[in-house]
Order: sequence, then C-alpha cells, then structure tokens
Amino acid sequence: MMDSGQKKGKDMLVSVVICTRNRSDLIGNALQSVLASPYPSFDVVVVDQSDDDATGEIVRSIAELSPGKLKYVHTTPPGLSRAYNIGIASTAGDVLAFTDDDCIAPSDWIASIVAAFEDEPHADMLYGQVLLPASLENSEGQVPTLDIEEPRRLSRTDGFRIYGMGANFAVRRRLFQRIGGFDELLGGGAPLRSSQDFDFQYRAFVAGATTLLRPEVKVDHYGLRVGEQWPATLRAYGIGDGAFYSKHVRCGDLFALRLLALRVGRMVVREALIRLGVRPRGTQKFYLSGCLEGIRAGLHYPVDRHRRLYGPAHRLAERSAA
Repeated sequence: MMDSGQKKGKDMLVSVVICTRNRSDLIGNALQSVLASPYPSFDVVVVDQSDDDATGEIVRSIAELSPGKLKYVHTTPPGLSRAYNIGIASTAGDVLAFTDDDCIAPSDWIASIVAAFEDEPHADMLYGQVLLPASLENSEGQVPTLDIEEPRRLSRTDGFRIYGMGANFAVRRRLFQRIGGFDELLGGGAPLRSSQDFDFQYRAFVAGATTLLRPEVKVDHYGLRVGEQWPATLRAYGIGDGAFYSKHVRCGDLFALRLLALRVGRMVVREALIRLGVRPRGTQKFYLSGCLEGIRAGLHYPVDRHRRLYGPAHRLAERSAA
C-alpha cells in the first residue's frame, strides 16, 4: 500500500473515528456534522459501547442516508482506548481523524486536516482547536476547550510539550503501524481514567515523530460540565496524567519525570495563587490529588518497557501469586 505521506489532496482517504457511550441525545448531531463534509474521500466509523441500543438505532438510521460512508460497531466492555483501537482496526484511511460525540465539526474540518498534513509531509500527528460554542457562552458550568494561537510543531528538534485534547486530533496510519495503538488501561472507562491521547503523543515523540498544532482545524465542544461534575472531571484528568507520566518514568525516562514535575509544580503554584486570591478560577486540589492517585494506581500494573504500554489488566500481586 502506498505510504500516506505520498498521497495528495483528494487521493488521501480519511477515516473518522467517533467513540460513544450512552449519549444517544448527542451522537446524531455530531455524526451528521461530519457527514456533511464536502471532502470527497472519507468514511466514518462509530464505535459504540452503550448499555442499550438507542445509539445504534440512531446511527443505523443515519447510515441508511449515507450508504457506504458509515460503519457502526457495538462492543463491550467499555474503555475509550479500546474503542479507539477497534476504530483503527475497522478502517483503512491513510489518515484517522478523531472527534467526540459531543462535538460539532464544521464542513471544512476534514479538508483542513488533509491540508495541514500536506503542508507538513513528515508530520504524523495533529491537534486542532476545541472551541466553546456561542450558545454556551453564558451557561453555568464549564466546557473543556483548547486554544491554539498559531501553528506549531512539537518534536525533538522543534521542542516538545504535552498539549492537545482528544476531542480534535488526527494521526497518519503509518504512525500506528510504527508504535502501536492506544494504551487500553488509560482513557475513559478504563482503570486509569484519562490521558490516552497524551500517552500516545508522548510515545510518538519518543519514536521521533512530529506533532502539529493547527489553529485552523476546529470543532465546537458541547460537553458542558455543571459545577458538581467538575471536581470528578479534574480528578479523572489527574489520575490519567499521573499514571501516564509515571509509566514512562518507570521505563527509565528522565524527560518524562521532568515533564511530570513541571506539570505538578504548575498546578501547585496555581492552587497557591487561587488560595491567595490572585487567580479567580476554581481549585486545582482535585487534579493534584488525582495525579497522586494515578501514580499509585499505575504501580498496580506491570509495564512493557519496549512498547511503553501497561501490561495485562491485573495486579502485580495477583501475577506473582499465580
């Protein structure tokens, strides 16, 4: 098969992966926004881990209007990384584009991803902006967003930091073939809760890949978290980050240790400024406690140092007792 870096413009097949669970009220709008793209060479797979068939009914009804364009896969047990890996295996696109079931993609979303990769033929991963919709600007609660002010490359030669959001990213298939898929112990629905895309981004960096940050690649995010939901969200972010960074530290990676220390240090300073009244935003204590919890939780699982993946989903103590 021709390498994805050799294909240009309309020849580049894009496979869009949307993972969902128990959000039948949202998946239809998200899916229809992607299918409205005028880009000529794309398909979509919805990987559904819902407890009932409500989402399946909606997706199948939309598929009837888009014959050959849309594939539906239902799978259990839940786990976002597992769903991502199923989506990757279920498609054939040169580029895989990922968005969430609570996002709306503009009509140029797919074309903007392809154009960015054409501009940077050696880049393998891309993050775009995740924006607050105008309709939610005055809503109570918070919506996770990601701002990208200008184009940037993250790599060994350009400088690197962990930056992005799983609601809007894309990967050339050749990178999966090179470093493998997502760590299935990380991410929503898995024991280690989140940061599956950060972990993948870091593994790509270790392998010498380049990640693009592109402001023109945009989606609107309708994932409103009301006040009582936000502490749990922050805690999940912390658990995933602690588990992801510490996994690479256990592989002897001192740069990962430095990134973890910087991340925790920034949050400690931010929390101190909040307590002093300098910063008006809410507390970071839930993230910080979650980060420590994630470091401890990660120690319950073996690490494959060669692949930089957590091992089988059972505790080391159980493994030793076998």
